[in-house]
Amino acid sequence: MEAVKQPVIQLLGVDFCDISREAVVKRLLARPQGARFTYIVTPNADHLERLLRLPGLRPIYQSAMLCVLDSRLIAHCARWLGLATPQVVPGADLTEALLPHLAGKRAAIIGMDEPGFTLLVERFPDISFIHYNPPMELLHRGAAFTRTLDFIVRTQAPFTFFAVGSPVQELLAYAASNEPKAMGVGLCIGSALNFASGTVKRAPPWMRRAGLEWMQRLARNPRRLAGRYLISDPLVLLVLAWTALRENFH
Repeated sequence: MEAVKQPVIQLLGVDFCDISREAVVKRLLARPQGARFTYIVTPNADHLERLLRLPGLRPIYQSAMLCVLDSRLIAHCARWLGLATPQVVPGADLTEALLPHLAGKRAAIIGMDEPGFTLLVERFPDISFIHYNPPMELLHRGAAFTRTLDFIVRTQAPFTFFAVGSPVQELLAYAASNEPKAMGVGLCIGSALNFASGTVKRAPPWMRRAGLEWMQRLARNPRRLAGRYLISDPLVLLVLAWTALRENFH
């Protein structure tokens, strides 16, 4: 596994690399051809809430080449509370910045439906995309998980985008990193390719800067996201506040 040379800031027990989006892209493009597989994770509030409940998942994030914060809301709250805060590199922003540099290269896509993938190919015709859309419930279908892992190893694409949601994408990337024949770098970026393809419209820049992008997503899909955004994820903010209170008393 590659050593991380950037400063690391711990937040809620997770070691985040304090690195800019431009620096991440530069580092990815500088990886040697045929280098053994590694991966990037981009935890947001949903990931952090899950890690609080399921600490057994932490080694997957610790083993990543880079772990970058994907939540401006968390960053704003942590900074307001006086906590050390890493730079924010949302997976959607990273994907948007990286794709134009992949002209003439191969990139594997794990996930996305066919209409979305077709639009992505139309937007980036100079990238040689290889697509595999695994079935749902990969964590409960061992054979399907193994077939997806075999695809990653067999394809040996310099870049693999995992768009199957968390924690499945992180578990797949971690498993691939333990395969001696797997090559390239994996990016666990969730729904970022839906934005890159134009399938889903992102929130306006002012909402993103203010850490309010989640509000647009909630308005678009309240039935699926209300429980996550309004019930589960706020726990992370409470733990942030408790962390700041303890630090102030010490």
